[in-house]
Amino acid sequence: MIQNRLFAIILCSILTFLFLGSIIVLAAEDFDPKTDKPIIDLIKESPDAVPLESRDPSKDVTALYRDCKDNPQREPGPINIQKTLGGTAYQGIPTFFRAPVALCPDDLKAGNVDVAIMGASLDMSAGQRGTAWGPQAVRTGEVVTPWGELLSIAHPSVGELDFMQILKVVDYGDAPIDILSAERSILSVHRMVKEIAEAGVIPVIVGGDHSLMYPDVVAVTDVYGKGNVGVIHFDAHFDGIPLLFGHYISHGGPVRRLIDEGHVKGKNFVQIGLNSAKPGAKDVEWMRKNQVRYHFMAEIDKKGWETVMKEALAEALDGPEYIFITVDTDVLDPAWAPGMGTPEPGGMTIRELFPILRALGVQNQVVGIDLVELNPLVDPTYRSKLVGVRILREILTGIAMRKKGIKDPMYLDKNWVDHGVPLKK
Repeated sequence: MIQNRLFAIILCSILTFLFLGSIIVLAAEDFDPKTDKPIIDLIKESPDAVPLESRDPSKDVTALYRDCKDNPQREPGPINIQKTLGGTAYQGIPTFFRAPVALCPDDLKAGNVDVAIMGASLDMSAGQRGTAWGPQAVRTGEVVTPWGELLSIAHPSVGELDFMQILKVVDYGDAPIDILSAERSILSVHRMVKEIAEAGVIPVIVGGDHSLMYPDVVAVTDVYGKGNVGVIHFDAHFDGIPLLFGHYISHGGPVRRLIDEGHVKGKNFVQIGLNSAKPGAKDVEWMRKNQVRYHFMAEIDKKGWETVMKEALAEALDGPEYIFITVDTDVLDPAWAPGMGTPEPGGMTIRELFPILRALGVQNQVVGIDLVELNPLVDPTYRSKLVGVRILREILTGIAMRKKGIKDPMYLDKNWVDHGVPLKK
């Protein structure tokens, strides 16, 4: 028993060194970090600047990216790291949907990858902290649905269709984040999203808070061109606050930045599910001036969801060829997913959200997706992360339907909606 414990301690020490060694090196103080003046005086002298130590190797989060040239020599392409051909939801190495991993752009190109899912644990804005755990929650959030070749699976509305068998999906890892600065993190996220898009692959970013929409959409428009991408935005908040405590970058302001900087035209922004104290009257005035198309929950209550959904789908087609879908989990009423950054009662139901997400994947050329504000730390149950997984399943199912040639965005398999057995007369 003692020998087993000793072996375990030695093994843990080795693994700790292997996995944390690089971090320890980055944090090592090879110089005296003492400043010439007290930090508080430096801040008083330059209140709009954050004092940083230029000699600290960990200051540049992009330095944490591994150089693909340092990887072991192999043929490029996705790497299946699972031990088995399939398994139940609670088995397997936790990649997104138990997909193979890709490390470099050459892997994406050689594998003819359709979708690359990445994590971005940016968690610095004004909501409840904990959204940084979103990527890992989604990787482990499935409860029932098996993966791989264990069982063939179907979709509960569109029938015998498994997007993982139609699309080539990979887990592309996580973007390095400066956990103390949103501003200093966006270049890292932008770099990774753009890397995926430049390979002709759909980037799917799992956050993290909604400030991620800014680097995500900018990266995609850098590839497809400013003004050539529309954004379909599901959110309880309009996210167009111009400044927050002097900061341009926050989870409350990416829409304002994207429109003001010309990355996306206002008329190509479609917002669905607004349901909060923001926007106010002046915000709505700005939205109308910039021709933002918006749908409050009040409109849904008045007109009915089916009518508003048809209008929103038509608006999604009345613009550029390409669209980016951004889903903030707080578009849902907290009853459905209590684990979110900024919950707002009175939101959408999952039975309203899922069909329109699937429909967008069918009818539009989707070139980017993000799922943000999932906060598993404030939900002790499985609900929020399971709903987050299902949100991605619905969009990716729609994209798979499109690839398979299904053109009806509201398609339902006839055998899934009618058992075909008549009543006795």
